[in-house]
Amino acid sequence: MEYNRWRPSQGCLRGKVAGKAKKRLKAGELDHTLGYKLRLAQIASYRSFEERHAALGVAPRYFGLLMVIAANPGQPQSALAHAIAVRRSSIVPILDRLAAEGLVERASGPDRRTNAVSLTAKGEAMVAGLKAIAQVDELRLHEGLDPAHVEIAIAVLDHVIERLDRPRD
Repeated sequence: MEYNRWRPSQGCLRGKVAGKAKKRLKAGELDHTLGYKLRLAQIASYRSFEERHAALGVAPRYFGLLMVIAANPGQPQSALAHAIAVRRSSIVPILDRLAAEGLVERASGPDRRTNAVSLTAKGEAMVAGLKAIAQVDELRLHEGLDPAHVEIAIAVLDHVIERLDRPRD
């Protein structure tokens, strides 16, 4: 597909502060960088999803990780850390929280130095509910966008992730 330098209207650059629309402050040269825009989009998407579904506990915060575990049951913690781009040392407290909420369980891995992580029945039910919620939120992200541009954006992001993907730690 060909990319035609499509740009959204300036209206989508506005945020809300105390219920009122407020223009985002300029960041100088960063306003023209992919990394900065990716970070802003990620923060806005994450915050919106988490705030709207806070009553579900920590699960919305770790929805991506729960989806990875659901799709790849029994994987070691290090593989899960790599899949969601966090350091191996960071995955342990996250999994501790999810285990405390009864969403995941760990079993000794084949070499006794690793833990195989899987969803519990409660975790599977939570993921099913979060998937339905996430589909609605995803549609909100697509509002006003041509489906072809969404496909292009996903392809570009896949390329960026692949290029930057390195083992952590």
